[in-house]
Amino acid sequence: MNVRRSAAALAASAVLCVGAAPAALADTAPPASPSAPPVIPSGLYGKTDPSYDGVWRQSFALLAQHTVGVEPAREAVTWLLGQQCQTGGFASFRANAAVACDANTMYDTNATSAAVQALKALGGHDAAVRKSVDWLKSVQNEDGGWSYVPGSPSDANSTAVVISALSVAGEKPAEVRSKAGKSAYEGLLPFQLGCAAEPAADRGAFAYQPADGKLVANADATAAAALAGLGKGAAVVPSAENTPAAPLVCPAANAADPVAAAQGAAGYLAEALKKDGHLMAVTPGSDQPVPDTGNTVDAVLALAAAGHKESTAGAMKWLETNSAEWAKGSPAALGSLVLATHATGADPKSFGGTDLVAALNATGPAPQGADTKATEVDGEKEKSSGGQNVWWIVGAGAAAGIGIGILLSGRRKKNGS
Repeated sequence: MNVRRSAAALAASAVLCVGAAPAALADTAPPASPSAPPVIPSGLYGKTDPSYDGVWRQSFALLAQHTVGVEPAREAVTWLLGQQCQTGGFASFRANAAVACDANTMYDTNATSAAVQALKALGGHDAAVRKSVDWLKSVQNEDGGWSYVPGSPSDANSTAVVISALSVAGEKPAEVRSKAGKSAYEGLLPFQLGCAAEPAADRGAFAYQPADGKLVANADATAAAALAGLGKGAAVVPSAENTPAAPLVCPAANAADPVAAAQGAAGYLAEALKKDGHLMAVTPGSDQPVPDTGNTVDAVLALAAAGHKESTAGAMKWLETNSAEWAKGSPAALGSLVLATHATGADPKSFGGTDLVAALNATGPAPQGADTKATEVDGEKEKSSGGQNVWWIVGAGAAAGIGIGILLSGRRKKNGS
């Protein structure tokens, strides 16, 4: 999971709120005017406008740091906690967290789910996690699923991300039921393209939402759904299991089995990666597909979680030389790369010639006890050993990679990625 946010989600999030937090936690910035550059709170990772991804990118930065043994800066954790509304939910970003959330708050289930994973992993924040879990349950749709913005129709991406958060928090998604009695998995599995799908290569994939009544394979949804079906979050523990990914079993032995569905999704992703080692997507305003770096990272994470590390080899090799420009200075993208690299058993401190952990640390407040000689990005001087890092140079051609891809990637690219 990295920064997924679809164009629809971004548009919906344009009406952002301000939310509740004790004044002591309100290290926030005033809203920037349309003509002014964004003012970045001191505890927040990343230097770009956080309006649509502040909580998401912070959560992935903290989760990635913790996963590889880095203790995040206290001010970074405090900033994330301060973004939580009194209801337990999170907006994508609240410029002034000292002002309580209200009826105009634009809540974000994806951001809330990411925060749950980060805060649960860090430990010591059980009350905050419990409030967020309770809020997520309260906005479950009758069909068992979730939407990006509560009150909208369910989508596979959001449903999957919420399920992963619930699983990480210790909930059993099969027992989390809507007012109509539908479980979380009953809300997710109908989005999977089954044995009747054509072309056959799309079988096992998940759609974001039906398009004109038809399910269309969506890589972002598929990767997220694979993690959810396995009951896992983005912090995947490296496994010794290494079996070939297989296509969806047809006829389906048990269409209601989330693990079988997840393995079918993994089979789709593995096959999609075989040709070039990366996924493809069509960018807005163009009819020509380009490499989709974000969802390629998501696919690697999903395949590693499913026990198919050998199916990630080509993608990891491609990412080593093609993800630099996409990830440069982005805490969500760097965090996702750290998580994917860790999940495959590789060393995130030596990825294509760079230290991903140092690059991530350099996007925000220095971690506790960290080596402050972290790699600097965004055109600044390289401070790590050995002079200029080649990885950041050779990846310039990857700018076309879209989707800080598992969720902005739309969380994120809601259709056709």
